[in-house]
Amino acid sequence: MPKITFIEPSGEKKTVEGEVGSTVMEAAIKNLVPGIEAECGGACACATCHVYVDEAWIEKTGKAEPMEEDMLDFAFDVRPTSRLSCQIKVTEELDGLVVETPERQG
Repeated sequence: MPKITFIEPSGEKKTVEGEVGSTVMEAAIKNLVPGIEAECGGACACATCHVYVDEAWIEKTGKAEPMEEDMLDFAFDVRPTSRLSCQIKVTEELDGLVVETPERQG
């Protein structure tokens, strides 16, 4: 299974395995990653699974779709690399993915 590393604002890292076909958010929730609240359960109806994708992974994770961009308007401290983790599908190509969690969720 692909490994995903979550980096907290403190710099603490947690590496988890994500099942291919699931989402980065689902991997975070399953593994109790701090900072990922996922209040809507992955329906792209909130911004509580906001992450910053590491620059090296931007190409592989793709860009936010319009609905996701709308939800990011409600996120805290949005940056060019901001994504909702519920919208990033886990694939074999994402093995080693690195994302940071924001100081707080929106």
